[in-house]
Amino acid sequence: MSEVLPPLSLTLGPVLFNWPTDRWIDFYARIADEASVDRVCIGEVVCSKRQPFRDDTLVDTVERLERGGKEVVHSTLALPTTAREIRAISEIIDAGYAIEANDIATMRLLGGRPHAVGPLLNIYNEAALARHITLGATRICLPPELPFESIRLIAAGTAVVEVFAFGRAPLALSARCYHARAHGLPKDACQFVCEKDADGMDVHTIDGKPFLAVNGIQTLGHVVTAATHQISELHDAGVVALRLSPQSCDMVRVATIFRNLADAHITAGEATKLLSSLALPGPLADGYLRGVPGANLIDEVD
Repeated sequence: MSEVLPPLSLTLGPVLFNWPTDRWIDFYARIADEASVDRVCIGEVVCSKRQPFRDDTLVDTVERLERGGKEVVHSTLALPTTAREIRAISEIIDAGYAIEANDIATMRLLGGRPHAVGPLLNIYNEAALARHITLGATRICLPPELPFESIRLIAAGTAVVEVFAFGRAPLALSARCYHARAHGLPKDACQFVCEKDADGMDVHTIDGKPFLAVNGIQTLGHVVTAATHQISELHDAGVVALRLSPQSCDMVRVATIFRNLADAHITAGEATKLLSSLALPGPLADGYLRGVPGANLIDEVD
């Protein structure tokens, strides 16, 4: 008799963009009350300068999410470069919160304590995943650029793997702020111009074709990754959760679509069509999962 796999769970990743605080609060209030997700990652991952705008609201937001039946995980900074930023990560860990690490330096601070690992850490093979498990990782979201065959090999027999299933794919980070530079501002006096772009600032090639998006110091894909046609295969391969990365579109609707898809209430084509009807920042793509360029669009919308 074949083993019956548990249903896929849904994780809402952290908001990567610099949304105004009121919008950020309202977003999580609606997620708490309406979204069919199991886990919510919350916290500043990209730029520590943004975090003070959320500090006074964080506790209330977490409590509301927990009242809504969500497991809450605190996502930590992805590229800490100062002693102050390292201290801030240590304080979150010391407070006893469930943690998602997004930088290898955080591993030393965790000291073997159970934690999750975000998609910004480079885990590209079975040996790397096994090593992170020995360091205390209980959930690992793989980088979004991995093809399905690699995911299948990495996930086999582990029951810890989460896959990036929706959103502009986070690709890279830099010590320099692209957003500030594009507006002629130094990083230390950026005036928080990244707040102008709720889904990141589009980047075009010299001949005007959309290429990437930037979000402060972060580079993302221009297209919106959507693993609609790979859900059943990912489940069969041992993946335990799908990650939905917040965009400015209706994320409650996105969560409902993926929940219905994971539960086989709608087809992959129906899910793709429903997602395409939303106010997305770019077209839907699944190239990485198919082992082709990540910007390749989903071929079939039926």
